[in-house]
Amino acid sequence: MTIYNFSAGPAVMPKEVLLQAQAELPDWHGSGMSVMEMSHRGKEYMGIHAQAEADLRELMGIPANYRVLFLQGGAHLQFSMIPLNLLRGKLSADYVNTGDWSKKAIGEAKKFCYVNVVADNADRKGTHVPAFDTWNLDKDAAYVHYTPNETIGGVEFNWVPEVGDVPLVADMSSNILSRQIDVSKFGLIYAGAQKNIGPAGMALVIVREDLLGHAPSGLPTMLDYKIHADNDSMYNTPPTYTIYMAGLVFQWLKKNGGIAAMEKNNIAKAKVLYDAIDASNGFYNCPVNRADRSRMNVPFTLQNTGTLKDTSLDSDFLKQADARGLLQLKGHRSVGGMRASIYNAMPLAGVRALVDFMNEFAQKRG
Repeated sequence: MTIYNFSAGPAVMPKEVLLQAQAELPDWHGSGMSVMEMSHRGKEYMGIHAQAEADLRELMGIPANYRVLFLQGGAHLQFSMIPLNLLRGKLSADYVNTGDWSKKAIGEAKKFCYVNVVADNADRKGTHVPAFDTWNLDKDAAYVHYTPNETIGGVEFNWVPEVGDVPLVADMSSNILSRQIDVSKFGLIYAGAQKNIGPAGMALVIVREDLLGHAPSGLPTMLDYKIHADNDSMYNTPPTYTIYMAGLVFQWLKKNGGIAAMEKNNIAKAKVLYDAIDASNGFYNCPVNRADRSRMNVPFTLQNTGTLKDTSLDSDFLKQADARGLLQLKGHRSVGGMRASIYNAMPLAGVRALVDFMNEFAQKRG
């Protein structure tokens, strides 16, 4: 039986990458060492590190005036590092609230500055992207922060905000590398690794050089982006094995058509799944506004008679899905229901297998 893992993160990784890592685990390229045993200052690991950055730059078209940082602490630490480094003497920052991860970023930023929530989708229970003409932007803000894809709520921006000279900051933890973007439109991009990049244990930061070097006096060294940039992400021992695995994923992406091909695949996968939900005569329901539905994280509920929620079906659905090798479909504890995360490494065959099961379940229980 083929297993398909729909976990939101840590998430499915390309099978080819796992097999390559397995083959190289005890002895990387005849070095006699596993990557996890190597000195981060040795020529072997230094080559791995440099290649990972070079491949990422090529994939994303990262301009030369941006630095790429491989850091620890996940996206959660970035919620604090961003205001600490980017306020640059200013007293406020603009934030867009589109769900749980936006709220976490806002909560941390409030410890360091005044947060102006320029737009909020709570009025519609977090199921849409607020129209740009409703945003209350402050031209004197230190930066504008938004979350292009909300992993829990399944809301995704299909456009990039135009905020003028104010640096745009984006938490791309759950949709980085899934669609083509113009990096030059952003002041800073950050992402936890454990969805589209590699295993947990690393945060990727792409930051424009002019935003470095403005940390306040007395800031702990490890929280200063410039220190990490000046030391090529090796001020301390970096998460070497996670960076190695990320490098393998970048190479896999290049071999499979790059981000343009991934975006085409992701559009196709999402369409198959959303079409099945919408064609179920109300047995399945996705609460997200259709124009704002995520390509990466698809939340849905089960209903009876097309109108009333029947959560008693949830446990049966999950039990039978597990038996079919369709794993990790339980929705986030804060919202319930189901959630299928269909990141880059999820093949179209996996989505089709899920849809086949969903159709069968609806026919039997609808």
